[in-house]
Amino acid sequence: MAKKQNIKKKVEAAKKPKIKKGLRVSSREKKIHEIKKKLIAQRKALLAEAIEALNELPGQTVFPDLGDQASAEIDRSFMLRLRGRERKLLKKIEDAIEKINQGTFGICDKCGEEINIKRLEARPVTNMCIECKTQQEEEERLTEA
Repeated sequence: MAKKQNIKKKVEAAKKPKIKKGLRVSSREKKIHEIKKKLIAQRKALLAEAIEALNELPGQTVFPDLGDQASAEIDRSFMLRLRGRERKLLKKIEDAIEKINQGTFGICDKCGEEINIKRLEARPVTNMCIECKTQQEEEERLTEA
C-alpha cells in the first residue's frame, strides 16, 4: 500500500505545468522537450514511409517459375513484417508523446522511479528504468528455458 502511494506521489510530482515564458526550465525538462521534437519527427517519417510503402507493396502475382514465385512471396512477407513492426513502434511513439503532454514521461511503469535521462535519449519509447527492464528480461529468459 505504501509503495502505491509513493508511486502516486512521484507521478504527481512529475506532472509539471506547461512551460511558460520567463520561467526557469530544468535541464531534464529541456531534454524531454528535445526528445518530444525527435519523436514527432520520427512519427512523421514513419507515416510518410508507410504511405510510400503501401503504394509500392507488390500484390499477389503468379510467376511461371516456382523459384520466382517463392522469392516474391518471401519478399512480400518480409515487407509486411516490417510494416507490422513499424506500426508497433508508431504506437509506442504516440504513447510517449502523450506521456510527455500529460507530464508523466520518464517515470518507470513498474517501480515509479524516474528513468535516467540518458536512457530516455537513447530509447525515448521506453517505459521502464534499466533495472526493471533488466529484471523483466531475466524473468523472460527463465520462463523460456
